[in-house]
Amino acid sequence: MAELDGKVALVTGAARGQGRAHSIALAKAGAKIVAIDFVENIDRVYYDLATPADLERTGKEIEAIGGTVMTRKADVRSQEQLDEVVAEAVGEFGGIDIVVANAGIGTTLAKTWELTDDDWFNALDVNLTGVWRTVKATAPQMIEAGRGGAYVLTSSLAGLKGYQHLAHYVSSKHGVNGLMKVLANELGPYNIRVNSICPGLVNTDMMMNQPTYDVWRPDLEKPSKDDVMELFKTFQVLPIDYLEPEDVSEAVVWLASDHARVITGVALTVDGGQIGRG
Repeated sequence: MAELDGKVALVTGAARGQGRAHSIALAKAGAKIVAIDFVENIDRVYYDLATPADLERTGKEIEAIGGTVMTRKADVRSQEQLDEVVAEAVGEFGGIDIVVANAGIGTTLAKTWELTDDDWFNALDVNLTGVWRTVKATAPQMIEAGRGGAYVLTSSLAGLKGYQHLAHYVSSKHGVNGLMKVLANELGPYNIRVNSICPGLVNTDMMMNQPTYDVWRPDLEKPSKDDVMELFKTFQVLPIDYLEPEDVSEAVVWLASDHARVITGVALTVDGGQIGRG
């Protein structure tokens, strides 16, 4: 029997990247999936966000492995949209047991005092308020169902460190870890566990793009991925260039499963040793 057989998992930001990988990994472990994504671009984001076709592909990949999935367009900044999807999922599947609050964006890379209001608030609205809204939409029915559950909130090493040019992102991800600790205390009496994951350098569109390359290699004009890889491969203690989304998904499935049944209130680094690099 799969370790998540009979469970229902809701994943935000599920159209591609880590969200798609988490959705597929949870489905492989036996969970039914509710895959949510905004699938539109957002002002001041320096790379293209996911499309409806990306979300459709997530659904098809889950179905191809024999999984059950519901894909829905929803904006984590909208409580109404989240509430509607959750109500539909509860009606269709009978409840939600696992929530992976993964949706996140990066906006303009700049010094703190150079950020615009849109840079700041778009990052906070998606990365932090969007997590709060996701919890607000799902926690009441999980409590009422009385069968426990697990939340995995996507933070980042930026939720533990102070990276330059990323004050808005860093602040939002520190906030996610703070919110996780509060929720672990509030939901623990209902046997609902709450943890966060703090990935390091992951091979996704948020990290692998020209503006990011420009920031990390200012000594070069239009540096390529190969140019920054010389630097990126020095970040991890392990002999790897970067993590793949599936590496993070392994930790998500573990935290969502009964293998981690006594683990709550933990910000788990998934980073190849980057956090402790001397």
